[in-house]
Amino acid sequence: MEENFDPDLIHAIFKLVWSRRNKKVEGNQGIDLEGGAGTSKKTRATTANASALKVSCELLRLFVAEAIQRAALIAEAEGIDIIEPTHLERVLPQLLLDF
Repeated sequence: MEENFDPDLIHAIFKLVWSRRNKKVEGNQGIDLEGGAGTSKKTRATTANASALKVSCELLRLFVAEAIQRAALIAEAEGIDIIEPTHLERVLPQLLLDF
């Protein structure tokens, strides 16, 4: 059985990011970002349903598995049996472009 990320953990991370984003939006209320007359940007509560969390967990699992696999290939090419942080640093730019 493949391990997966805990949906509650992922939901907590999402809520943290959303709350930080809302604080930034609230801090910029004096600045007209939209440019239109009479427009206002309301801050709404952001939520994620169970299906969205499940898909997010699976996407994160695949992303991490792919990062480890690519880093392992680089380590193997260098003749090293252990993946080091530098191996991950080398694969992340292309990995982010691929995902």
